[in-house]
Formats: sequence, structure tokens, C-alpha cells
Amino acid sequence: MGFELTRDERQRLGYQLIDRINDFFESLPTRNVQLPANERTFSPLAEPMPELGDDATRVLDDLTTELIDRGFHVPAANYFGLMNPTPTYMAVLAEALVSALNPQLASLARSQLASKIENETVRWIGERVGWNSAFDGTFTSGGNEANFSGLALALAHHFPDAIENGVASIGAQPVVYCSAEAHHSLDKSVGLLGLGRKALRRIPINDRIQLDPEKLVKEIDNDRSAGYKPFCVVATAGTTNSGAVDDISALADICEKHNLWLHLDGAYGAAAIFSDKHRDLVRGIERTDSVTIDPHKWLAMPFAAGVILTRHPQALRDAFEVSTPYMPKLANAAMTDNFKVSTQWSRRMNSLKVYLTLKVHGRAAYEELIDRQLQLAKVAADWFEQSDLFELAVPQVLPILNFRLKGVPEQDLAAAHTRIVEEVTRDGQRWISPTMVNGRSVLRMMIISYLTTEEHIRDLQQALVSAARTLPATARS
Repeated sequence: MGFELTRDERQRLGYQLIDRINDFFESLPTRNVQLPANERTFSPLAEPMPELGDDATRVLDDLTTELIDRGFHVPAANYFGLMNPTPTYMAVLAEALVSALNPQLASLARSQLASKIENETVRWIGERVGWNSAFDGTFTSGGNEANFSGLALALAHHFPDAIENGVASIGAQPVVYCSAEAHHSLDKSVGLLGLGRKALRRIPINDRIQLDPEKLVKEIDNDRSAGYKPFCVVATAGTTNSGAVDDISALADICEKHNLWLHLDGAYGAAAIFSDKHRDLVRGIERTDSVTIDPHKWLAMPFAAGVILTRHPQALRDAFEVSTPYMPKLANAAMTDNFKVSTQWSRRMNSLKVYLTLKVHGRAAYEELIDRQLQLAKVAADWFEQSDLFELAVPQVLPILNFRLKGVPEQDLAAAHTRIVEEVTRDGQRWISPTMVNGRSVLRMMIISYLTTEEHIRDLQQALVSAARTLPATARS
């Protein structure tokens, strides 16, 4: 009736599961992303809560079979969707170890080695940003929390009294700026920080889908003239829709001139710092005040793994530190308790999977991954440039491509693109998505799995051609 299992039972169940996981990994290069359209269901399970339970071997086997056979598999090589990668196997093992050990990283006194590993991993990433020892950071649940933290740091840095007395003590409306294509976690963040969502100014983009620096300066001047208090600019390295990278250096110049905090949402694209060949994609990253990086995107980690970094360590404490009588205290500790520099209290060891992957494979493996995926993206972009049916909608920068049908009237594009996606994904073999960029309908594909090859891309292109040819002649002008 209790939770205890014998050693033999634990071993049998562990081998049972690891064998299924191993088979799943073996299948990923050819596995369908999801079920065929006519087999997909979206109704709730509606099962009663078990009162007594059942045989562990049978339950585990049945559940694993259902999840694998009927699940939606973002680790599949034919997944060209959002920023959800195939996880490294070392990360999978690290997650199992963390679940078993269940370390609590809130306080240093209860997580000495675990906290050391997290701090070491943060240091490795921060050094790749280009900072010296005067920086700090912490792991988060993902980019949403990291971006929230970045704005909280900016608020604490510019308006120290606001953390204690509230944003009303600022005396005027604080204002944050970002690109029209920036992630919508920023809308959530300004709301949760008490600034109000109207405090977020979305600046128009240029033809490279970048935040327009000239329009930013004009908006800053207008807001200051109106009595508002600008305090933060959020640059993006790798927009969700297009993979666009803002001109970080130009924005850094503006922020230095106007005394504004520069936060970089590099949840996806900032991982380019792991490639010596391509780190220029995020040129100027070392001039930012804080950076979001999500290892569970381009660094091939399973969820959840986000990181917030800053070259103003005191801002972390100003934003998040509280005093408690019940947390254990250490005298003369060289490291800070994690609960003092983070929104989190109970803290999972999300760093171990990154640490273990780097220890086993090294940074060079990430450099090879980034370089290869950028090369595959170039192959795909070249095909669209030569296609009679499709064309690139925006310049390709990172391994995300926006493309559209040729010869379809603008008012009919969204419906035609939806039809293309339905046809391409109908058999469940592959996955792409439609989206909107700068108010225009486009199709979107992303190379995110380290298992994806040129063969997978050619297969997708053939599926696109076949889907386009199913469109009625009236869809084309």
C-alpha cells in the first residue's frame, strides 16, 4: 500500500523504462511528429482517480506506449516547428538523477555541491557572453521568468525605492521599449511588475525585422517630453516568428546615451555565443546589462532550463533579496543563497543537464550544432529563392525561415497558407506552422533538432510542392 519498492522492483522498472526511451531515441530520425489528422483527438481523459492503484509494470508499460504511440513528438527530426529541440541524452540522464536526488537549491547551506554546479554553469555561459568576473546570474524556468527577471533588475536599478514602496513611488509612468516582433512574455512581465501593459512600447521594425533605432529614439524623446520615465530597452536575438536579431550595438549606443537599461531577450539566438564562427550574429551582446538565454532552445536541453545573466550583480539582490528567520544562514559564504537572487523559492536543479552535457560533449559540440543548422538553413533558403511556387518572405538570419506562396493575392494568402499547413501535416510525418510577420501571412519552418539532415529538408520541400499543387487554380492570380 505504501510507496516503497524493493531493489529488484526498482531495477526492473528502471530497465523497462530506459529500454523504451532508448527505442524512442532510435526512432527519432524517421518517427512521425504526430498521429495522422483523422486519428487525433482533443477531448479530456475524464478518468476517475485510482483508489488502490495497479501493477507498476503494466501501468508504466501502458502509459509509455500511449505517450510514444499517440503523443506529439517535438524531438523528431521532421519537427520544423517552434523552439523545442531534441534533448541530448546526457540531459535526459541528468534529469533522472535530479529527480532521484531531489536537491533543493533555495539555500546554499542545503545544496552546497548542487549550487556550486549551478554557479559554475552560469559562469561558463557568462564568460561566453564576453563578460569578466563582475557578473552573476541564475537558472530560471524559462525565458518568460528570465525576461521578467531582467525587467525587475532594470526597475530595481533605476528606481530602487519601487521594490519596497511600489511603482507609485516613482511619481510618473515608467516605460519599457521593445520591437513589434518581441516576445509576448514582455507584456506579461510589465503587467506583473505593476507597470501596466500600456507601459510597453512596441517600436516598428525595419525591413530586416529589427527594432528600428531611429524610431526608438523618437519614441524615447516623445515619452520624456510627455513626462514619462523611460528606463529599459529590450533587444531581441532570435524572434519567435522569424529568428531576427536586433542591432544590439546600435541599441547599446542609444541606451548609453539616454541612461537606459539594455536587456537582451536572447532566449533562442544568444546561444550563437557558443560558436566562434557565428558569434557575430549577436555582436554587441557584451554591452547589454542583462541577458536571457534558454538552454531548452538552441542548446538542446529538455524543459525547463532558462538563464538570466547580468553584469550588475547587486541588481539581483536589490530586486529579489528578502530576509527570513527560517532559512539556514552561512557565515562568510563565497556564494549567495539562490532565493536571494531569484523569483523562485523551491528550486529544482535545472543546471545539471547543461553541466553534464558540456562535461561530456564540450562546447565544440555546440559549435558544430550551430554551424551545421545555419548551413542547413542556407540550403533551405536557396531552394526557396529558386522555387517557382514559394519565395522567402524575410531575410534568413538564424535557422528559421519565413516563406510564402507566389502568385496568391494578399487577401487570400492566410487561407492558402492554412491549406498548405493542413496538407503538409495531414499524415503526421512532419510539422510546420503559419504565422504573421509585420501584419502579413507567412509560413514558418525552423531547424531545431540536431537529428535533422538535408534529406529531411528535401522531404519537406517535396511535401510543400505537393501541397501547393492541391490548391485550386482560383487561389492564384
